[in-house]
Amino acid sequence: MKTLGILGGMSWESTLPIYRLLNQHVARRLGGLHSAKLLLHSVDFAEIEEMQRVDAWDEAGQMLGAAAAGLRLAGAKGLLIATNTMHKVADQIERLGGLPVLHIADATAAALKAAGVQRAGLLATRYTMEQDFYRARLARHGIETITPPADAREAVHRIIFDELCRGQVLPESRAVYQRVMLDLAEQGAQGMILGCTEISLLIDPLDAAWCPVPLFDTTALHAQAAVDWMLQP
Repeated sequence: MKTLGILGGMSWESTLPIYRLLNQHVARRLGGLHSAKLLLHSVDFAEIEEMQRVDAWDEAGQMLGAAAAGLRLAGAKGLLIATNTMHKVADQIERLGGLPVLHIADATAAALKAAGVQRAGLLATRYTMEQDFYRARLARHGIETITPPADAREAVHRIIFDELCRGQVLPESRAVYQRVMLDLAEQGAQGMILGCTEISLLIDPLDAAWCPVPLFDTTALHAQAAVDWMLQP
């Protein structure tokens, strides 16, 4: 089993389920008392969020790249960035850290293609929905993405940062997300990308009979792809 480095804490609320999923997948695959070989560098998310807000992406990439380099020196052979948004600087992190990044959009695209989805709705932070780093990566795999209108994007973003990242899971916010997703399905989305690692805290992909199209939880897909990589001979 290869040792995986994790850049986490963005937010720690979603790093917890990623850690659990990685270990659960390894246990199922190998049996017995096996668990995942992991090294975690968990950042202070307030520092990263401030850099996002003031558009200091290069500075954030420098910080996370240095953290990745530390994980490499500690023995990691690959890197999982435990957040969708900070994949904006994935290339910079990979270059500075000296570790291959297991890209979350690649894992998501593979699942979408396997399901025959060519046009997907995207719910995420406004950075991920409005900038092209994530949508362009999916487009390279032949996946078109559609996003909500501006007011809905703002609501989706606010719920992530003001609630989910602080451990608040509110039924009224779940209803907001459900309405947004139903609207995207009416616009022709064949599947729905939960494109922020916190969203599955609010929307359970396994309890989504209300949605006419399948949901794709990027957190779970990323973890599965990472374990596949860890266990490759």
